[in-house]
Amino acid sequence: MIRVNTAFDRPDPDLVKQLSAYSAATIHEAQGRLGALDSTIKPVDPAMSLCGPAFTVRCAPRDNIMLQVAIAHARPGDVITVSAGAYAEAGSFGDVLANACVAKGLGGLVTDTGVRDTRELRELGFPVFSYSVCMKGTVKETVGPMAEPVLIGGEIIRPGDVVRADADGVVVVRHEDLADVIAKCQERVEAEDAFIAAYRSGKSVMEVCGLEPVLKAKGLVID
Repeated sequence: MIRVNTAFDRPDPDLVKQLSAYSAATIHEAQGRLGALDSTIKPVDPAMSLCGPAFTVRCAPRDNIMLQVAIAHARPGDVITVSAGAYAEAGSFGDVLANACVAKGLGGLVTDTGVRDTRELRELGFPVFSYSVCMKGTVKETVGPMAEPVLIGGEIIRPGDVVRADADGVVVVRHEDLADVIAKCQERVEAEDAFIAAYRSGKSVMEVCGLEPVLKAKGLVID
């Protein structure tokens, strides 16, 4: 018998909502350039965006039985986060399962394997970020763990960590760091707004970024 525990602590929904106001790239930079998943994991539609606690599940390559179990046990707002061995040649998720996710109010899917029915997924609007697009079907044979840390896209993601994804990619924020990262994101946005205002006022990149002394120290001479 294999016993699977699906209980874990989820972050404050208000903090998750606050984090969702920032782009994945901003979050990555604000937390010290940490947490970015491999750039191979991309949305099936660039307009897709998600932010929510990770409901983690591990699947065998070309097998989606545990993905279906995870969908059955996840809560509204959860992002199903699938580790399946970075296997491109399988379409483990499509429009039928996406409709099951929408019916439960789930927040999205992030997976390091393939998905299919991408036209229907785009029409449905359920956020899906995947390693590949592949029409090949899967089996339902191998059981495995849920709600345990998984490796996906080069990052360890724990259940309850917050996954934020948009057109630029996917980033993970540790549950316990959420409030601190939100504050750092706001600081970064304000700093970037100041740069933009300076450029619009007529200042140059050299002036705003203080590049002249840096380039001089590196021995670069511009005639």
